[in-house]
Amino acid sequence: MAHKITLIPGDGIGPEVTRAAIRVLEATGVKFEWESFEAGAEAYEKYKEYIPKALHDSIERTRVGLKGPVTTPIGGGFSSINVELRKRFELYANFRPIRNLPHIPTRYPDVDLIIVRENTEGLYSGIEHEVVPGVVESLKIITEKASTRISRFAFKYARENKRKKIHAIHKANIMKLSDGLFLRCSRNIAKEYPEITYGEHIVDNTCMQLVMNPYQYDMLLMENLYGDIVSDLCAAFVGGLGLVPGA
Repeated sequence: MAHKITLIPGDGIGPEVTRAAIRVLEATGVKFEWESFEAGAEAYEKYKEYIPKALHDSIERTRVGLKGPVTTPIGGGFSSINVELRKRFELYANFRPIRNLPHIPTRYPDVDLIIVRENTEGLYSGIEHEVVPGVVESLKIITEKASTRISRFAFKYARENKRKKIHAIHKANIMKLSDGLFLRCSRNIAKEYPEITYGEHIVDNTCMQLVMNPYQYDMLLMENLYGDIVSDLCAAFVGGLGLVPGA
């Protein structure tokens, strides 16, 4: 029996990347049936929708999607397809292991970090508007629900996979209410996992600490925007973005 998978080839390098991924998957001998859809600008030209209803319906039906990169306009244009898909399907946990691959020399050998990033809210969710000409307001939404569930995801993974330490990364010294709420939720969940060492670091200091000594960290738990930036920084430890998987 073939496994039905929703395929979003993407644009730019997207189709090249997804073709290679498909070759790898099909080389396993497992049978796949691909339902391919466009998204972003190419989809809009045809369907007047950036995420066509047929694509949405396919993901609902197959429950599995393979997606290549889709261009996001800078400083204007349509919203990020990634962000829209995350919100629509409640894909709240972004999981990125940072590990060295064999035979690829780097400045930092034997790195073993895991970044767990809240994926649906915070500044990265792109809720913004122009108040008056020349004044733009960008909203950072942090909720107890989302902060608690991403914390629970991180600690549950740590327990099941014998990880020893989690640091919550924040800017609560300045954003006392929003990042403060994220920290309170993390602390509450940490109490349920006494075998896991829990710590907290401010995000800018974390970047410096990572560059000086990435081995001091085990798992990093953070809000959406911080996770996007720090996970790219950590990818450099093992050779670059193309070598770091994400789920």
